[in-house]
Amino acid sequence: MLYKNLKSLFFLLKWEEIGEVDEDYAPIHTYQVCRVMEQNQNNWLYTNWILTEGAQRVYIELKFTLRDCNSLPGGVGTCKETFNMVLKENRYIKVDTIAADESFTELDLGDRVMKLNTEVRDLGPLTHKGFYLAFQDLGACIALVSVRVFYKRCPFLVKSLAEFPDTIPGSEASQLVEVVGHCVNNSLPLYEPPRMHCSTEGEWLVPIGKCVCKPGYEEISGACQVCKVGFYRSLLESPGCSKCPPHSVARQTGATVCTCEDGYYKIESDPSNMACTRPPSAPRNAISNVNETSVFLEWSIPLETGGRKDIRYNILCRQVLPEGRGLDECGPNVRFLPRRVALSNTSVMVADLQSHTNYSFLLEAVNGVSELAKDHPKQYVSLNVTTNQAAPSPVSVVRKGHTGKSSIALSWAEPDRPNGIILEYEIKYFEKEQDSSYTIIKSKDTEMVVEGLKPSSVYIFQVRARTSAGYGAFSRRFEFQTSPYLLCFSFRRCGYSKAKQDPEEEKMHFHNGHIKFPGVRTYIDPLTYEDPNQAVHEFAQEIDVSSISIERIIGAGEFGEVCCGPLRLPGKREIQVAIKTLKVGYTEQQRRDFLWEASIMGQFNHPNIIRLEGVVTKSRSSTCSWSFFMSMPRYFLSMCQPVLRCALFCFSGKPVMIITEYMENGSLDTFLKKNDGQFTVIQLVGMLRGIASGMRYLSDMGYVHRDLAARNILVNGNLVCKVSDFGLSRVLEDDPEAAYTTRGGKIPIRWTAPEAIAYRKFTSASDVWSYGIVMWEVMSYGERPYWEMSNQDVIKAVEESYRLPGPMDCPEALYHLMMDCWQHERTNRPKFDEIVCLLDKLIRNPSSLKKLVNSSHSAPPGSSGTSPDQTVGEWLDSIKMGRYTELFMEAGYSSMETVTQMTSEDLRRVGVNLAGHQKKIITSIQELRVHMNNSTVKI
Repeated sequence: MLYKNLKSLFFLLKWEEIGEVDEDYAPIHTYQVCRVMEQNQNNWLYTNWILTEGAQRVYIELKFTLRDCNSLPGGVGTCKETFNMVLKENRYIKVDTIAADESFTELDLGDRVMKLNTEVRDLGPLTHKGFYLAFQDLGACIALVSVRVFYKRCPFLVKSLAEFPDTIPGSEASQLVEVVGHCVNNSLPLYEPPRMHCSTEGEWLVPIGKCVCKPGYEEISGACQVCKVGFYRSLLESPGCSKCPPHSVARQTGATVCTCEDGYYKIESDPSNMACTRPPSAPRNAISNVNETSVFLEWSIPLETGGRKDIRYNILCRQVLPEGRGLDECGPNVRFLPRRVALSNTSVMVADLQSHTNYSFLLEAVNGVSELAKDHPKQYVSLNVTTNQAAPSPVSVVRKGHTGKSSIALSWAEPDRPNGIILEYEIKYFEKEQDSSYTIIKSKDTEMVVEGLKPSSVYIFQVRARTSAGYGAFSRRFEFQTSPYLLCFSFRRCGYSKAKQDPEEEKMHFHNGHIKFPGVRTYIDPLTYEDPNQAVHEFAQEIDVSSISIERIIGAGEFGEVCCGPLRLPGKREIQVAIKTLKVGYTEQQRRDFLWEASIMGQFNHPNIIRLEGVVTKSRSSTCSWSFFMSMPRYFLSMCQPVLRCALFCFSGKPVMIITEYMENGSLDTFLKKNDGQFTVIQLVGMLRGIASGMRYLSDMGYVHRDLAARNILVNGNLVCKVSDFGLSRVLEDDPEAAYTTRGGKIPIRWTAPEAIAYRKFTSASDVWSYGIVMWEVMSYGERPYWEMSNQDVIKAVEESYRLPGPMDCPEALYHLMMDCWQHERTNRPKFDEIVCLLDKLIRNPSSLKKLVNSSHSAPPGSSGTSPDQTVGEWLDSIKMGRYTELFMEAGYSSMETVTQMTSEDLRRVGVNLAGHQKKIITSIQELRVHMNNSTVKI
């Protein structure tokens, strides 16, 4: 405020000064004028010089009374009810004409009621250090009671630990004056200096930024106070002092960081509020899966992670030297996929190892502080494995030697990785652009002359090697051309004679996948032998029955019991074998049918094909009867009739047996059902890879299986899967559940390709279709393909392009491969060597298996017995989960509508804790949702 009273304010010009007292008897001064009886009034009241004190805008508050002209007696000279306010800096400027909201009358004078008016005017912008005010009366009856001249300012303020001084606003009504604050009391600006804005109304507005206590201090009651011992504050953004994180201490006040306890560490990138950590313990549950000369290693995260999430894994590979000479680090040729060190996932593929070699792998877990922990002993988990025999690597180069008009000499080097003794080579060749018709020649040398070619023709050649583990892949294609015809100008006859075929070479001609010319083939059908016994004796080793001891029954076959026991052959170690027996009283035809499978099996030699040890076909010797019988434990003779039959069948006089390697885990479908949900995806893919490798071998041999299914895959103790059961035409005769009668015999509908069902066209491509079904069985842990659909419904559905949906938690890459195997046009299906190659890539890159197939694929109506009209108990019974009915009811899931909303977490809360059971119930719930939404596949 600049002035408070009128006495010090004015000098008069025709105005009158009147002194009075207020209600508190304090003296007051008023100025009045009332010359209404005279004409042409011009009465002035002036102020003294008023200093602005730096203000650019001031406010004038007037309090006055004014008489109503209508209340004056008649005959007045003039009367007005307004007066003027004038400002002078350089010159006089009229500010405004002031009018009264309330005027008084003569009656008011009698009652001494004065109606006081208040008017406020703002002046600005002012440009000088001071000014004058004047009030001009032109004929009114007015009394000026109070004049207050003031300006507004933003007062001193402390906000957010920042001081803002007294600030005079700007001159414009809408102008905001920005003021930078000063941080106080151990505080610092956060990001930028604090600012506020002073408005013309004297108010602080629009705060920007703030001050916060510096590290080591915290704000309490508007002031920064030091952090106590055991507490710290390192960041300006932190709200207050925090207790030191685990395994760290602050021993002084005002700490900005906490130091780690002995044995615990931090790295620079660790946030201040993170606990001090230490190196992890060793990985857990390490397992290995040997696939020829590759090993897949898989493990679980350490029990003690050290308190960190940045765990990585390192692999140390060492070869076990023979004769106990110690260990030697694996050479540079060994490949680690994706890498050997700094692995983020818990698995690695180690490839290109030596065959039949012992290796020791050390798996180490490290984290971000492992390098800092110099005194912390490293912790490893060790795995010892032995590689298998592997097929040789491809032949890299094929060279052309002497060329004639009908012959080309070829030579090649042994494969870089033979992985064993090379037994022979296969040379595949065909005329360019005619790859549907090709010829295969075999040789035991690394060179040969290919004859019988056309002159002036281009041929494509490929070479592959074979060991006892099977064939390697063919080399890339090499293109060579024969010489042109020679013109004859003599009387000698022109032409050429075919050289004699090398006895070490075998020649096969193929056309569109079938043998074109007679000759020695890779696979020989036993039915081509006039005497089936000749085929058996040519491909299967005869075993004396006294070398076998039967210990127990493991199953029932078509022709008799299947037993197991040790096989003791002279000069060889004892091994466990499976023994298929031909029941007593067999006919000669049954004997032939029984041994027919052995004639087939005896031609195969591959790690993923069931191995035939031999057959028993000859009449029993004197040793068979009592020595064989007495070698059996007595309790076996008293167990049951089947055991007695299995043990005493050799007394029939003509024992017939097929002896194969023993597979501890039995058939794949039963094994998967018993272990529902217990394997990792990589382990399942490893099983599928083994099956595909066996089928690739059979395909290369020219053999079509026709009954590939999980029930015909056997599993040993190392989870190696082997293709078995090579007797389709016999087995299916007594299997109405799996077979469907067509003209020419019975075939397993659910596993069979459409062209094989319709036209009995069995090829390797139809085996690929069956392999796709096996993939589905494996990924669904032995679920029945097409569920409870009838064979006729399956045929119709497949013809209408329906395909099985992706199993629960099945990787998308595997389901895409299944769909490729189920292409209706058989030429569009992948070959088995392509399948093996793809599975190898997936195993080498486990991250490609993380994306799961869309679970919206649904099974056809009624595929699993699921129906919205069922009760919860009926539904659970239909999927063989009736044991949980009472638990569902107790948890409130009493209707199918509530069941369709359940999740895996809900199942665990109900009490369904087995992973396989959870998966089965969730799959059925998904089917139920589809049915209720009317979105099932129409068949």
